[in-house]
Amino acid sequence: MSKVPGFAKAFAGRWRIVEMDNWDSDFLDLVGEAHLTFRGKSDGEIAFGALKGFLDARYGTRDGSACAEFSWEGHDENDPSCGRGWAMIGTAGRLVGHFYIHNGDDSAFVCERG
Repeated sequence: MSKVPGFAKAFAGRWRIVEMDNWDSDFLDLVGEAHLTFRGKSDGEIAFGALKGFLDARYGTRDGSACAEFSWEGHDENDPSCGRGWAMIGTAGRLVGHFYIHNGDDSAFVCERG
């Protein structure tokens, strides 16, 4: 079994998505609680609105701060969908980043520990 990278520990667990630039808070929780979850060496999931995706995450640094970069694949309104994103630990222990849907929308986001 491979070792979990040290940077992964800063991101591990469930984060509640509390804000996205392109979607309002009512939409975020349309189907269930909007969240971004990091598990183990490279697994996780993202869910908001009618989108649910599974992450393939990699951990490192960006501008001197811990960073998680990920690709994801899943479904948006039952249609296959995929994309990428990144997240960093921001001020007050919040997670900040950007989420991209392949050939679609993208949005900055803010998460708090769930």
